Amino acid sequence: MDLKRTIVGVPKETYPGETMVALAPSHVPLLTKVGLHVLVEPDAGLAAGFRNEAYLVNGAQLARDRATLFSSAQVLLQVRTLGANPDKGCDDIPLLGPQHTVIGLADPLGRPQASKELATRGVSSFAMELVPRIARAQNMDVLSSLATIAGYKAVLLAAVELPRLFPMLTTAAGTIPPARVLVIGAGVAGLQAIATARRLGAAVSAYDVRAAAREQIQSLGAKAVAIPVETTDAEDAGGYAKVLSEDIFQRQRECLAPVVAASDVVITTAAVPGRPAPLLISGDLVARMARGSVIVDATADRGGNCELTRPNEIVRHHGVVILGPTNLPSTVPTHASQMYGRNLANVLLHLWKDDSLCVDVEDEITREILVTQGGVVVHPRVQALLAGGETQ
Repeated sequence: MDLKRTIVGVPKETYPGETMVALAPSHVPLLTKVGLHVLVEPDAGLAAGFRNEAYLVNGAQLARDRATLFSSAQVLLQVRTLGANPDKGCDDIPLLGPQHTVIGLADPLGRPQASKELATRGVSSFAMELVPRIARAQNMDVLSSLATIAGYKAVLLAAVELPRLFPMLTTAAGTIPPARVLVIGAGVAGLQAIATARRLGAAVSAYDVRAAAREQIQSLGAKAVAIPVETTDAEDAGGYAKVLSEDIFQRQRECLAPVVAASDVVITTAAVPGRPAPLLISGDLVARMARGSVIVDATADRGGNCELTRPNEIVRHHGVVILGPTNLPSTVPTHASQMYGRNLANVLLHLWKDDSLCVDVEDEITREILVTQGGVVVHPRVQALLAGGETQ
């Protein structure tokens, strides 16, 4: 790419209910100082609290409209690219071509056909979900950024619905015991949920299939739930959870049942990238919980850890409230955009070498996030999915 011509475009998000923007105004100087030009669609950041003037002050320019932005930019930064925006994202397909490099959330393992569509258009694309969890990629790890927000907000939603207080209070009217909170899944979202529930004063327990998570759970002041299940192969080389056998899931369900039934709040975050969320809480188990109890299923967009979860709905079953939020970061769009945008800018800066976009497949980070290039799908896991093979 010619340095003088390289324009980074930031379109307005079109996914229903998405309030985030791919780049906050404060991120613009990070790109302009290396010679990139930033072009923003009018009002792209408005829903996240960023006015057009803030982008201009920080060195960006405003496009006349969306079509102009796509025709002018060579690099497109998005929160949700086609795979993560399957309906409205199709409207942008005619605007895309071989001159474009698209970077953003793409759900390549969940919707591999979208990657094939981009390849057909000749688009080079990078999926932010595939950033490897290695030390030098920490500042690009968008899943951790968004999961941090999801874990925090999940607890707040539960606190609003729960008909009792979280903290223990000693008052003239007597002592109020703390709410009992169980967090299932101690990844980034789960750990943030633990920390938030603890700050609100709850008595917190947590479970994760990975043995290494026990120390992290305990370090936050929560009780680690022990389940005698052999799960030595529960994590892949990239640091993400792997699919386990149905026998292991059944054993987990049996052992978690009494803990779930005794909890006032259950926050579920157990997920495997590109796969349906494991079913850990049955409808019968929900019926055993006390009336007024709350389940917040942060895996609703993947089918849910709870059998009764319905995406973006509130389900009431035997007096228990089950919430299925699917895009919690969009409820905190200012900080979510600041975190996501910094991750995205760091990825672009990682790819930007010697005044051009350098796709070095010998580099682990670049290789893992590159999905399409030169008119073909190049990522092995996405290729396998398109061919009907297994990837896990």
